[in-house]
Amino acid sequence: MWYVNKLFDQPTVESISAKGFLVRNSGGVVRIEKYNCGAELRKTPEGVFQMTEIPCIMMQGQFTSLWDAGYQKFLIGHEGKKFPVQVHQLGDLRRFNEELRTALGVATYYNEALGSTCAFSVYDRVKGRPGDVPDESVGAHEEAEH
Repeated sequence: MWYVNKLFDQPTVESISAKGFLVRNSGGVVRIEKYNCGAELRKTPEGVFQMTEIPCIMMQGQFTSLWDAGYQKFLIGHEGKKFPVQVHQLGDLRRFNEELRTALGVATYYNEALGSTCAFSVYDRVKGRPGDVPDESVGAHEEAEH
C-alpha cells in the first residue's frame, strides 16, 4: 500500500493539517488521523520524515494490522487481540489512504489502488503447514470473556 522508505520534508508534513487531517506532533513523531484511521511519521537525523506506521484503522487510539484469515478480515491490535473488520472501516481506510497520499504528494499506482492490503494473509488449512492454526500464525487471540 505504501513505499515506507519515502521521505517527506518539513513543509509537506506541516501542510497536512490544512487538508483536514488531525495532526499531533511530539518530539519528532507526527501522528496523522482522519476517519478513525491513522499513520505515523518520524523525523530522521537528517531532518526529513519517514513513515513508521503505514495507514491503518485505529482501534481504541492504537494502530492495528489488517489480517486476511481467508473467511474474514480482522484487525490485530498491538496486544494481539483480534477484531472482525466491518465494511465501513475498510472504506474509511481506503479514503484515508487516498487523501493522505494526495496530501503528501505520493503517487498511487494501479496495483496499489485495487483494494485493501493486509499485513498478514495466513489461512492455509492443511494440517501441519504454517497457517493451519491461523490465530497462532499471526499471534492473535480472542478478546477475553467477562
